[in-house]
Amino acid sequence: MEEIYTEIATLELEDGEYSITVEMEGGTGKASVQSPTTLTVEDQQGTATLEWSSSHYDYMLVNGEKYLPINKEGNSTFQIPVYVYDQPMEVVADTTAMSTPHEIDYTLTFHSDEIKPLASSHSTSPVLYVGCGIVIACVLLVFFLRKRSKK
Repeated sequence: MEEIYTEIATLELEDGEYSITVEMEGGTGKASVQSPTTLTVEDQQGTATLEWSSSHYDYMLVNGEKYLPINKEGNSTFQIPVYVYDQPMEVVADTTAMSTPHEIDYTLTFHSDEIKPLASSHSTSPVLYVGCGIVIACVLLVFFLRKRSKK
């Protein structure tokens, strides 16, 4: 039986940030990753910002490449490439929570049918706010002028 997976090129995503559901398997079941997570797309390359439920992960291995956390405090957070969607992607995460560090095998499945664009801080044009303000001011002016003319 052939496995079905999706490559990012077939998703036709524009450069930007998206929310994507990620499912994790492996390890002891004590650790988890935040889902949904942020997927950044640039030049048809997907990068996930993966936050663990623990601060004790000091590196991840993805496709033979080592990735270090992007934060110093809080739960360990990594930016890792996403090579496939809708199929388990093998990764290794090193935890320092035990008496000695241990590399633990996990799989991450990024679900392409649950990708949603993230609202950008620039998604609403300032012109829209100005236009709404003008409309509201006009409505109030008409209301007060009508009320005044009835006296």
